[in-house]
Amino acid sequence: MINAVNNVKYYNQSKLYSKNSNRVMMPYAINIDTYNTQLPKGSRNYVLVDPIKVNYFVKQGEDALPYLSTVLSNSNNEVQITETLYILNSMLDNNIKGIDKMYPVLSRFNNTNSPNVQTFLAGIYRKTQIPDAFGPLVKMLIQNSLHPQQGNFDPNEEIGGAILSYINPRFRH
Repeated sequence: MINAVNNVKYYNQSKLYSKNSNRVMMPYAINIDTYNTQLPKGSRNYVLVDPIKVNYFVKQGEDALPYLSTVLSNSNNEVQITETLYILNSMLDNNIKGIDKMYPVLSRFNNTNSPNVQTFLAGIYRKTQIPDAFGPLVKMLIQNSLHPQQGNFDPNEEIGGAILSYINPRFRH
């Protein structure tokens, strides 16, 4: 849940404005010292996220993309990056437009070794079908095949599915 104690940051400080007005959108408080998102651990092979936070950004739609883009441009924290990619993936599931235009920011992670980031990035590429993302997906698959990582799950399943979706439309969603 949201922990609103001493170190609270409000997203309205990022200057998220509605397209239809100059008013700042409703603030959403988070503790800046911790993330509610939990990466896969032990026998749990999935990510746990704060559904309130995810829904907040999904409801903002395209208006939230500049803020999420800024987070991805500046973060080196795997938990924060994974959480933000999860949010983008959820936005795609809700037919939010404009995420394909974020490829210059998303491509920053094309060479990552993180199976968590690779998995969500591949899911986003599968759904957006950005032509420039096909090569990096193939590179990830080859990299992971040559240098397999121990983990709770195999990111190559999502990467392979994304590659299939580029080749055959039957696998897109």
